[in-house]
Amino acid sequence: MMQWTQTVMAKVLGIGVLALLMTIPLLQVNGLVSERQQLRETAIAQIAQGWGGRQVLGGPVLVVPTVRPMPMEGLVAAPWQVGSESLLADTLRLDAAMDVQMRGYGIYTAPVFVATVKLDAQFRAQDLAHYRQASAARWQGGKAELRLPVGDLRGLQEVSGLRINGQPARFESSAERLGLWPTVVVPIDLDALGGQPIDVQVDLKLAGTEALQLLPLARSTEVTMRAPWRDPSFVGAALPLEHAIDTRGFNAHWHLLDLNRSYGQHWVDNDAAMIPALQASTFGVQLYQPVDVYQRNVRAGKYGLLFIAMTFVAFFLFEVLKRLRVHPVQYLLVGAALATFYVVLLALSEQIGFGPAYALAAVAVVVLVGGYATAVLRARRAGLLLGGVLGLIYTVLYGLIAAEQYALLIGALVLLAMVGLMMYLTRRIDWYAYVPKSTEPPAAIMDKP
Repeated sequence: MMQWTQTVMAKVLGIGVLALLMTIPLLQVNGLVSERQQLRETAIAQIAQGWGGRQVLGGPVLVVPTVRPMPMEGLVAAPWQVGSESLLADTLRLDAAMDVQMRGYGIYTAPVFVATVKLDAQFRAQDLAHYRQASAARWQGGKAELRLPVGDLRGLQEVSGLRINGQPARFESSAERLGLWPTVVVPIDLDALGGQPIDVQVDLKLAGTEALQLLPLARSTEVTMRAPWRDPSFVGAALPLEHAIDTRGFNAHWHLLDLNRSYGQHWVDNDAAMIPALQASTFGVQLYQPVDVYQRNVRAGKYGLLFIAMTFVAFFLFEVLKRLRVHPVQYLLVGAALATFYVVLLALSEQIGFGPAYALAAVAVVVLVGGYATAVLRARRAGLLLGGVLGLIYTVLYGLIAAEQYALLIGALVLLAMVGLMMYLTRRIDWYAYVPKSTEPPAAIMDKP
């Protein structure tokens, strides 16, 4: 009588354990993908270091120095605290035309841009008078500054024009910051303006990497942005009211009011709550790369265990339906070949792109496993059939990776179909029976009608 280890149930349990063991190399592959992603991020940081990082640009902010009384108990003459207050413009119009190109560092590339920006901001005389009267502090207007926040000053390539009320002016470097971002400043004498409104016009070129975001630093902010990039990802606190995307690139338009943000037109500069509020109000565009090889490698790895299990099931069905014998070590070798697919895919996709890499890796593994099955089963027909099944599995996997939004639906339907097919093929099997030991060579069995 045959041992219990040769029963169908024991074989099923053994195959299940082997499939679970294959999660170990799959996890190692996922770790390798993460490591390569980190290397890519490091490469992008190196590109940004010499070009300019992810940029944030705001409108000019009027910062007025103040002295504020500090009432203290028991003192007749209260001391005064020196500080500053910030006032935002009434209207801000910004037009940004981005010129995009790819920059490389080693084998890695990232989209970089130079944005030609035209900025126009107006401060109303009524606002200046209102906040001067409403403030509890004494404004020292003669030493005011206009501060322009720029996320990464390394990317500020050129300021071709700066005019205040029609008069040319010049930005100066500064250690002052607006929230998280450094600023360039221009001194302004409010007393000399005599209560007039302030009109600021700026023309500049700003270089950056991967993303350009803006700050709605006005009561009414209008932004127009365009770039020859076909896959923009609009990010941040506001989506564009209008946008158009075609083969030539995108064009987008935003219009935001002061009612759409969590801070007002005026604040005291030592207010700690302003930093997260300003950060939360940014909006703009990210130059999304839909063919990112690492994203696709991660998605392919998520289905790794499922497709290894499906391949094992195909081998098992040959055992049961054709009464062949496959040793657990042979299952293990087939699983190792399937796991190697993901390493080869990752290595090739960094060099030649994901599509060609997937095709080459899949063909290599199909030939390897199909040839091994032919040798093990000593039947060419069986090897070709198993190779065809494996090729179909990889075709389905590529469809799941390509169908970004419908991957879950397609995967669920494929899984249901596979379970149904296995139920149909095994409907007449007596699972209580032992696996009979064939006396005929596998080739003879496979050639039977």
